[in-house]
Amino acid sequence: MAAAALLLLLPIIMVAVPAASAAGGEKSTHIKLYWHDVVSGPSPTAVPVARAPATNASRTGFGAVVVIDDPLTQGPDRKTSKPLGRAQGTYIAAGKDEVSLAMNMNFVFQAGRYNGSTVAIMGRNAVFDAVREMAIVGGTGVFRMARGYAQARTHTLDLKTGDATVEYNLYIKH
Repeated sequence: MAAAALLLLLPIIMVAVPAASAAGGEKSTHIKLYWHDVVSGPSPTAVPVARAPATNASRTGFGAVVVIDDPLTQGPDRKTSKPLGRAQGTYIAAGKDEVSLAMNMNFVFQAGRYNGSTVAIMGRNAVFDAVREMAIVGGTGVFRMARGYAQARTHTLDLKTGDATVEYNLYIKH
């Protein structure tokens, strides 16, 4: 009989517990930075590691897997802008009919007030769309339990080398 009474009270007990965000004072943070994907030259930061047999014949690169350790900077010029950290992870050419990437990366902050913290980003990146949105699915340090979204806008793309600079705006709840 006591167990049955406890089951009846369980919904009331669960409602009475305050949410973590209400108790801890959730913050919202906006960060604008630049992601530099360097595939050319003697020291690339994006390296293809796998290809499907059909990748060479694909006009979208479908099936290619690329590992990245891309610089993140405060401004669009990689050589003169203040370094903020690295984007480490992978992207996979997942679009058969259009160039779209499945992104899986961590923004690892190595300078400034977020030094030592990370933000995990996952999602679809339709490269030639003006604005792409991906999910922020977690983080560490200052961004522990993070959620939110990242908007990507291509700043420059060199069609000869494949090198790209992309502006990222991160909207983070933590």
